Amino acid sequence: MRKKLLIGLTAVAIAGLALTGCSSRAASESADSTVKKGDTIGVALPAKTSQNWVLAKASFEKALKGAGFKSDVQYSASVSDQQNVIQSMVTKGDKVIVIAAQDGSQLGTQVAQAKKAGATVIAWDRNIMNTKNVDYYAAFNNYKVGQLQAQALLDGMKAKKASGPYNIELFAGANTDANASVFFNGAMSVLKPLIDKGELKVPSGQTTFQQVQTDNWDPKNSQTRMTNIITKTYSNGTVLDGVLSPNDTLGRSIITAAQQAGLAVPIVTGQDSETASIPLIMNGTQYSTIYKNTDDEAKAAVELITDLSKGDKKPAGVDFNDKTNAYNGQITVPYKALTPVLVTKDNAVDAYSNNPTLEALAKGAK
Repeated sequence: MRKKLLIGLTAVAIAGLALTGCSSRAASESADSTVKKGDTIGVALPAKTSQNWVLAKASFEKALKGAGFKSDVQYSASVSDQQNVIQSMVTKGDKVIVIAAQDGSQLGTQVAQAKKAGATVIAWDRNIMNTKNVDYYAAFNNYKVGQLQAQALLDGMKAKKASGPYNIELFAGANTDANASVFFNGAMSVLKPLIDKGELKVPSGQTTFQQVQTDNWDPKNSQTRMTNIITKTYSNGTVLDGVLSPNDTLGRSIITAAQQAGLAVPIVTGQDSETASIPLIMNGTQYSTIYKNTDDEAKAAVELITDLSKGDKKPAGVDFNDKTNAYNGQITVPYKALTPVLVTKDNAVDAYSNNPTLEALAKGAK
């Protein structure tokens, strides 16, 4: 009996130690996951496929320094490169890892590792898909971006030709970018009812996201597709009234394809307010763009990190229920949204009043 009692007490003691160990480990992990001023913040950016990505590094470094954090900002040339970058940030002990995904569907393993290591994961500009291991998402309202682009397309065509039906073609970003389908869905919420009524026509017949997506957001791909559409559909004299372009880089390639084919340039939308497109907007070659200030978007993420460093459980401006913009296939990621601004030649100078470079471009091209 005594032997059994000793065995029983020993088992209880071991269990108690095990529980204590678990409790200590949990407390340690909780402490490790708390960000504080002076900590290093990792920012994993994708390849430099647009001007905004080029600007993002400096925007983050400035905002993080101003908020009292150290920065570890790195670009990635490919998906595998970004996976390695994130793993390196985890190994170095970066307390928060901000990720602008090269391909948001292929980072599940890396964000799981980050969470296991006690890091806070913030998706930035693009959501990270099909994982529960994302804490927050900071971006412009991308569904609204698509709606603004669609309305601009309609306004531009009506200003040029009072009544329809109008012939349009549709372009979208890369299917590896979670934002691309959100932009497209936002635009189609405006355009599809008019297509169904016959007020808009898509002569190529290409209307689904997979049909119109552009691999890698590469303007060579969009220009080739636009050239093929023109050859097959518009070489017989059919008039192309407008093209929904998801960003400025692709918009310029679409304009180039039309010009090279000897076609009258249609109404073309865009996004990102790239410096190469602003003169085109001011002289009427490109109809519109969307202004999404990279500095503001970086500041939004850093403000979120600052709130977390203060222990805020519900940081300012975070929406926990925006399924339209923030559902990633498994969870609705708590979402800090910024408001995009539609820009045409009529409002460009005012829209860029907080950006001296863009304002000067708009004024100079008037």
